[in-house]
Amino acid sequence: MNIAELISKMSLEEKASLLSGLDFWHTKPVERLGIPSTMVSDGPHGLRKQDQSGDHLGINDSIKAVCFPPACAGAASFDRGMMTTMGEAIGKACQHENLSVILGPAVNIKRSPLCGRNFEYLSEDPFLAGEMAAAMIEGVQSQHVGTSVKHFAANNQEFRRMSSDSVVDERTLREIYFPAFEAAVKKGKAWTVMCSYNRLNGEYASQNKWLLHDVLREEWGFDGYVMSDWGAVSDRVKGVSAGLDLEMPASGGSNDARIVKAVNDGQLSMEDVDAAVTHILTVIDRYISNRKPETEWDKEAQHDLARSMEEQCIVLLKNEDNLLPLKAEERVLFVGKFAKEPRFQGGGSSHINCIRTESALDAVNGTVDYAMGYETTEDQSHPELIAEAVQKAQKADKVVVFAGLPDSFESEGYDRTHMRLPDCQNALIDALLAVNPNVIVVLHNGSPVEMPWVHRVKGILEAYLGGEAVGGAVANVLFGKANPSGRLPETFPVRLEDTPTSITYGRSGNSVPYSEGVFVGYRYYDRKDLAPLFPFGYGLSYTTFAYSNLKTDKETMTANDDIHVSVDVTNTGACPGKEVVQLYVRNPENSNVLRPIRELRGFEKIELLPGETKTVQFTLNIRAFSYWNITCHDWYPENGTYHIEISKNSREPLLETPVVLTGTPVVFEPVTPDTLFMDLKKNPKAMQAFSSLMEKMMKIFSPDESKSTAASEAVTAEMEAAMFENMPLRGLVSFGNGAISYDEIAALCDQLNQK
Repeated sequence: MNIAELISKMSLEEKASLLSGLDFWHTKPVERLGIPSTMVSDGPHGLRKQDQSGDHLGINDSIKAVCFPPACAGAASFDRGMMTTMGEAIGKACQHENLSVILGPAVNIKRSPLCGRNFEYLSEDPFLAGEMAAAMIEGVQSQHVGTSVKHFAANNQEFRRMSSDSVVDERTLREIYFPAFEAAVKKGKAWTVMCSYNRLNGEYASQNKWLLHDVLREEWGFDGYVMSDWGAVSDRVKGVSAGLDLEMPASGGSNDARIVKAVNDGQLSMEDVDAAVTHILTVIDRYISNRKPETEWDKEAQHDLARSMEEQCIVLLKNEDNLLPLKAEERVLFVGKFAKEPRFQGGGSSHINCIRTESALDAVNGTVDYAMGYETTEDQSHPELIAEAVQKAQKADKVVVFAGLPDSFESEGYDRTHMRLPDCQNALIDALLAVNPNVIVVLHNGSPVEMPWVHRVKGILEAYLGGEAVGGAVANVLFGKANPSGRLPETFPVRLEDTPTSITYGRSGNSVPYSEGVFVGYRYYDRKDLAPLFPFGYGLSYTTFAYSNLKTDKETMTANDDIHVSVDVTNTGACPGKEVVQLYVRNPENSNVLRPIRELRGFEKIELLPGETKTVQFTLNIRAFSYWNITCHDWYPENGTYHIEISKNSREPLLETPVVLTGTPVVFEPVTPDTLFMDLKKNPKAMQAFSSLMEKMMKIFSPDESKSTAASEAVTAEMEAAMFENMPLRGLVSFGNGAISYDEIAALCDQLNQK
C-alpha cells in the first residue's frame, strides 16, 4: 500500500470518514481506493468478538473463545515467556477470526485495591507491568495482529471514569503512571494505543496534545494510531489536532462533518488530518499485508494451555506444617460454590464467552467430598449449608474452602466499597475452623481482600481470576502435580485503612488528587514502615531455594555505564520448582529528594531440579538508578551509594552489594528573588555570583555587640541562623535598610540564569 499516494487521491470527506468507526467494531473502508474495513475486538485475555450487536460492557454475547488467565493472574507468573506464549495463542485466534487489533493489554497501575477493574490490570509496579505487557504484545504481534495498549493515561478508578480529572504531578506521572506505557511502545512496539476516558490535569486524554503527541510520538517514537476508548471523545476537532487518530465507535457521521467544517473554516489543518489518516492506514497495511485466514485455531489445545499457564500464576501464601500438597489417601473435603462453579474472569468489556469451564471439583473426579457452604447471589449466610459443611468437616482430614469475590463485588463500571470477602464466606470459614484445624483457603478474586482468619488457617492459595481452566490448575497444585510458583504482583494490605489512598479514593468528586505521589504500593509500605498482610513479590513453593555468590562487574559507575549483576540460585528441596529471582535497587539514604526506599529493577523466573544450581544474570542501565528531575524535566541519575538487593519479595532482601554512582553534574533550580538562602548556599555558582551581596548582607545581620540589650540576648545564634536560612533573597530589601535594592537582586538572578 502506497499510503502517500492514496492520501493524495482522497477527498477531505473521505479522509474525515476514516477517522471514526463504521460501527461498533470496524474501521470505515474507502471502496473507491481499495481501502478495506478492518475489525478490532475486545480482549485482552481472549477474544470477545461480537458478530451481532456490539457493546463495550460485556452484555451481548460474543463468539466462543478461550479465556486465558486475566492480567491479575498473568502478572503473578512473573514470567515473560508465558505472557509471550499467551500472546501468540491470542494472535492466532485473531488471524483465524479476521481481526486486525485486539484491545489490550491494560497496563494502568493498581493505585488502590478498590478499583473495580484491577482484575484487568497487571501490577502496582510500573516495571513489572511494562515488562509483562511488552512480552504479551510481542506474542500477539508476532502473528501480524495489532495490540492496543490501554488506557492512556492515569485511569485508575471506575467512579466518574468518564469525567474525573486525575491531578498528577510531573514526577509521579513519569515514575509511576507512564513507564508501563513507555515499555509497551518502545519495547513491545504496540501498533495502537487507546486513550482513557478521564481528564489528566484538566484536559481530556482524548484531546491532550502533550500526552498524545509530545510524549507518545515525539519522546517515545510511537508510529501507530491512537484510538479513543469507546465514547471517550469530547471535542473531536481538538482531538485530531492533539493526536487522536481514530474515534470509536461510530459517531453517525456527525464528527466527520465537524472535521470537514473545521478544515474548511481554517480551525484545523489539513496536515493534522493527513497525519491521522497516515497513522490509521499504516496499521491497516501492516495487517492486510500479512493476512493468514488459514491460521488454525485449536481451542481445545488452547484450553489445556490456559490450564498450564494458570498453574504458573497461583501464589502459595501460606503452608503451615507443610499441609500441602494433599495426599491421595487423605480424606479431603472441598467446600464452597467456587469449587463447583469457579469465578475465573471479571465483568465488562473483557468478559469472554469461553468454550467451557473446568472446576476443581470436576478435576478431582469424585475423589473428594463436597459441601456448597454458601451462595453467591447475595451475601447472606444459609445455616443449613454451613451445618452440612461443618458436619462433613468433622470427618475430614483436611478441608479446602474455595472463597473469593462474586461478580457483583468487582467489575468494570464501578469500584469496590470495601476490601472484605462476603460476610457469609468469613462466617463459613470460622465455623469450619471450630471443628477442624486443617483448613486451607483457595481465593478466587481479582484484587486484594482482607483475611480476618489469616493466622488460624494453615494454608492459603491465591488463584486470582485464573481463566476458564482454573479449576484443573488449582487441583493440580493442591495435589502436588504442579508446584506453585506465582508471586504477588501487588501488596496485600492488612486492612483498607492501611492503603495510601484510603482517605481520598472515590471521595473527591471529579477532581482526583494523586496526593500520595510516587508512593504507590510497596513504595508506600516501605517508606511508612508499615507491615502488609503479604508484600509485593511474595510467594512460597513446595521446595526451597538458596542464593549465593552475588557479583557485580563494577563497584563504581557513571551515567554512561551499564552494570552487570549475577547471582547463583540452588534448589535445596526435594522436588523440581520454579523460583522468581527479584532484583531491587535501594536508593541512597541521603538523597536530595524523597525517593522510595527500594524499587524493582529486574526479575527472572527459572526452573530448577533438586540440587541444581543456575546463575541468573541482570543488566541494569542508568535508568534503574534515576528519578525524574522536575528541574531539568528528565531522568536524573543522582550521585550516591546504591545497593543492589536480591530478594524473595519487596520486604525480604537476601543478598546485597553496594555500587557508587559518581560524575553526574548537579542540577540546580533557577535562582529568583524568591530563592531561599539555604538553597542558594547549595549552588557554588550562585554563591560566587552573589558574593558581593552576601558581604553586604552579613554586615546588616551581624549583631552590634556594643549595643547588646536583654532583648537582643534573647535572640540565640540558632534562631538567627534559622531565620537567615529560611529568608528569600527579596527579604534583604525589607530588612536591609535601603542598602540592597530589588532591582540589584533581580539583575544578579538574571545574570546567573543566563550562564
